[in-house]
Amino acid sequence: MAARKSASRKTKTKGAVKGGDGRYQFRLAGLTKVPAGTGYSTSHGGVVEGERMLVGYIHKPRGTGSRMHTHKNEQFNYVVKGTLKGSVNGKRVVAPAGTLIYIPANAPHTLVATPDEDVIFIAIKDLSQGIIGRAVDGTLKGPHYERGFGPGG
Repeated sequence: MAARKSASRKTKTKGAVKGGDGRYQFRLAGLTKVPAGTGYSTSHGGVVEGERMLVGYIHKPRGTGSRMHTHKNEQFNYVVKGTLKGSVNGKRVVAPAGTLIYIPANAPHTLVATPDEDVIFIAIKDLSQGIIGRAVDGTLKGPHYERGFGPGG
């Protein structure tokens, strides 16, 4: 039996690729990189959206990351390279490569790449919205930078 055709080729994440309709395999590292935290994070990478879920191959430069933010999607982040540190719902997180981080829907969280190396992680979210959330303080004043890692060094 043939798979159900995609209802729409439109994505919730600007620049994301839509899966289905004959597109079932993706080289994640080779996808066009899109912002994954506009106004609050340095995260960026390729994103593929299906009908009900999205997957992102996300990069955070060392010593940088997200300010506290939320989104209505439930999320899993699987760390492929480097270490992410931060908090989810007030609980401290230190996640080296090989670690899965669970972020409940609407949970305030912040994740930053440690200063030793860039981080690559796989983000998996439901499609109740696109990949980008909203900073808890409601501003777009930019990402988090560890001391010595901000613009201009």
